[in-house]
Amino acid sequence: MPSKNDSKSNLLSVLELNQVDSGPPRATASDSLLLELAEANAALETAEPPEIIRWATERFAGTLTMATAFGPEGCAILYWLSQISPSTHVFNLETGYQFAETLAVRDRIQATYGISVVLERPEVSVEQYERDNNGPLYRTNPNQCCADRKLAIIHRVLRGFNAWMSGIRRDQSADRSLAPIVGWDNKFGVVKISPLANWTKNQVWELITRENIPYNPLHDQGYTSIGCAPCTRSISFDEDERAGRWSGHTKTECGLHSRDS
Repeated sequence: MPSKNDSKSNLLSVLELNQVDSGPPRATASDSLLLELAEANAALETAEPPEIIRWATERFAGTLTMATAFGPEGCAILYWLSQISPSTHVFNLETGYQFAETLAVRDRIQATYGISVVLERPEVSVEQYERDNNGPLYRTNPNQCCADRKLAIIHRVLRGFNAWMSGIRRDQSADRSLAPIVGWDNKFGVVKISPLANWTKNQVWELITRENIPYNPLHDQGYTSIGCAPCTRSISFDEDERAGRWSGHTKTECGLHSRDS
């Protein structure tokens, strides 16, 4: 098991800030930090999610956050987090386009587990954004819409933290199949922890059913992957799990978890 080192200053001592050509400044990892993360990743590869979450909350105490869209994986992590470290910072990217059912899950999670989930919003309202772009940009340029209403916000939020947790699984898509348990997220300049990377969809739902964890009722209506309402549809039983996202476009990721940076 990796040794605990929960000092923010210790982590910052092995980071350097580089100004990139576009976007905010982001940190780059030193060789010593990359070695530490590689060792942690190897040690945690066969660990159960609660053990990974405990390691993350201890190693990055006070400097860890979690992003959630209240998918089944996120709800599962919140269930464990409520037992291990309920004061951990958690946020949701409230683009203004989310389903009402998604926001209702936040209320249920907060009431059930006593965890606070901050809604992080773009500076520009949906109404103003659509006026500025002569209509809904998600119809004509979904990549730019995600960049403006998701990526810009998470860049802003993560600048206040050294590590973040996500609910991605390797078996969700080809793009996510190489996701480590612990690794350096070059896109955002922080450490990324994915406690459920080596879990399956069935394992997640078995946990939700067994522990009566709140989840989005849209999953019972054929929505296997839920994002913004205009860019999400239900799928048939023989489609890929993420086939309902950005239907009609080649786009498969909003950019938070893509491995292109």
